[in-house]
Amino acid sequence: MSDTIAAVATPLSAGGIGVIRISGESAIEIADKVVRTTSGKSLASLKGYTAAHGKVYLENEAIDECVALVFRAPKSYTGENTVEISCHGGVLVTKQVLRAVLQSGARPAEAGEFTKRAFLNGKLDLSEAEAVMSLISAQGQQGMKAAFSTLDGALSRKIDSLCSILL
Repeated sequence: MSDTIAAVATPLSAGGIGVIRISGESAIEIADKVVRTTSGKSLASLKGYTAAHGKVYLENEAIDECVALVFRAPKSYTGENTVEISCHGGVLVTKQVLRAVLQSGARPAEAGEFTKRAFLNGKLDLSEAEAVMSLISAQGQQGMKAAFSTLDGALSRKIDSLCSILL
């Protein structure tokens, strides 16, 4: 998993905010190619769990304002370096920010690939990884609660407890 992936992480529709997630070894360097911070600092110079305001550039033209959140490995959802670029949520602007990121070296993420990477990097076990899709697709309160409970590790803790007893 040496390649860096990117995708729109929010629904692709008109809204207040659109989020483009970048994950992989080069995520921060790629984000630095498209985001110029208001402070002039590079994203690479920021600590993990840090946000910076700036502008997103596509082909040397500013296309939107943004907030870039930097998460450093292994303390991110995927366990890899990750940057989330929050821009205005219009369909066109969100697609253009993703385009800038892809032109700068990321490849399009496959469906579920961020969660797959989290699983492969030991950030989630299999039941928790499966619970992500259940939570996203939950149609009712009870389904949502059950999925979140599994995502929060309830099933994993129960299985670990039973394994300990058996061993």
